[in-house]
Amino acid sequence: MHYRCRPVGLFAVFEAGLLKMRCHVVDVLQQVGGQLAEVYPSKPIYDIPGYPEIQARQLIERLMEQIASFRPGYTLGERVESVERQTDGSLVIATNDGTQIACKVLVIAAGLGCFEPRKPNIDDLSKYEGHGVSYMIKDHNVFENKKVVLAGGGDAALDWAILLADIAQKITLVHRGNTFRGSPDSAQKVVDLAKQGKMDLILESNLIAVNGQESLESVLLEGRDKSITELQADYLIPLFGLSPHLGPITNWQLSIDKSAIPVNPVDYSTDSERIYAIGDINTYPGKLNLILCGFHEAALMAQSAFKYVFPDQKLSFKYTTVYGKPTI
Repeated sequence: MHYRCRPVGLFAVFEAGLLKMRCHVVDVLQQVGGQLAEVYPSKPIYDIPGYPEIQARQLIERLMEQIASFRPGYTLGERVESVERQTDGSLVIATNDGTQIACKVLVIAAGLGCFEPRKPNIDDLSKYEGHGVSYMIKDHNVFENKKVVLAGGGDAALDWAILLADIAQKITLVHRGNTFRGSPDSAQKVVDLAKQGKMDLILESNLIAVNGQESLESVLLEGRDKSITELQADYLIPLFGLSPHLGPITNWQLSIDKSAIPVNPVDYSTDSERIYAIGDINTYPGKLNLILCGFHEAALMAQSAFKYVFPDQKLSFKYTTVYGKPTI
């Protein structure tokens, strides 16, 4: 089984694992968890059973702990581009980086869709994409002994600034405001690092231009007082959040209804055999966009998918309180 993954997808890995179905997680983001992990990791969630309150980041950590024993595979930082059906009905998915994964079932747990980075409105920015400008960090070791400019005021910008302070030759964090949207603890760490001279912190400034020959060489900032500052930079990483859209899903020959995938509420199957959709990405009569409801959908989906993964076996429902967790 294969998943494009958000929190509901992580729980689906668990439900599949209970039935001894092995999963592989693919996510366009560099970390699993979707919006919870990338956009608002510190956001409190109040409707998870057993947790009067739990931070989004903590929920993802608990889900990862829950599925660890089922040993799922991971392909992160890649977007699923295409789905090809084989003669036996199984599927092969291909990512934008050329990775191919064979699976008997595809479960789309894409939340609000495929996330694309919000890019600053700067002339010629695309010219340097892949040549100094990046919107996510795959391997932080690339920035060793480099001059790096991060832009943003959320948790992603703060967390990467803290990490890269010990790796980059010079790290500069630029933020258009004078307060941060991220966690207060991370914000204080950034301020402390700046006071210690381990990074530069430039507030109330906006990116206005990028310069260089074949690759990025510098960025220009405009302060609130209209002053212009030029920073030498090997890398610019704007971290201004993510915008969701369906992306390549629209090309997979699935029915689409107002940016959602219609499913059968009996098992959350789509109109294409062996392809399921769970969580916010799907729609059906009475649909509620709650993580709790997505967890329910994951459980029923796994029961249905069993017939494709193990066509020669009879599914026998068992309570984990009686039989415990199986191993894969």
